[in-house]
Amino acid sequence: MSGRDRVYEFLKESYIASPQHQGRFINEQEVADRIGVSRTPVREALFRLAAEELVQLIPKRGAYIAPVTGRELSELMELRGMAERHAAHKTLLAGDAPVGPMRDALEHQTALADPEQVRAFIDWDHRFHSELIAATRNTLLIKFYDGLRERQVRAGLVAMFATTDRSSSVLTEHRAILTALEAGDVAAADAAIDAHLAATLKVLQDT
Repeated sequence: MSGRDRVYEFLKESYIASPQHQGRFINEQEVADRIGVSRTPVREALFRLAAEELVQLIPKRGAYIAPVTGRELSELMELRGMAERHAAHKTLLAGDAPVGPMRDALEHQTALADPEQVRAFIDWDHRFHSELIAATRNTLLIKFYDGLRERQVRAGLVAMFATTDRSSSVLTEHRAILTALEAGDVAAADAAIDAHLAATLKVLQDT
């Protein structure tokens, strides 16, 4: 992996997705020192992140991690809802809902109760949902959904830190989705997915 790619992955994992870095500028030299590279690959990674609209490059000030706006959150949940409901419909009609992999992801989440395990909890949260999308075997849809990953992780982490009981609520909401899929109930799956996304959006908008 090149220096630029290492910096890119590091910034996405340690800065973009971190609630504590929202609304702050990225210190290029600090990042270069932590990765062990020059500032050139750091700048290259920042240009890539700016192209993906994950940071804003401010002249003479540097790269800024802007807090996610209410509109962006609403649009994110709308897109997720469209993709996940479609995936539920398609896989249920085909009799191929990924109940096993989703149950496995949920079990991993359930075991991550420690507040210091929030990042791992959110990673498995994304895995839970992406298993449903992957089961459609629609390459373009899978790529589209994967393109939302950083925003999903970022929103998920903010939501987790916004309220003390969000993790237990997420687990309950995930169980409802899984129960509907296990029952082959399309309407119930739709309702469970919508309720989960609406609950997440409400937490984020209340912060």
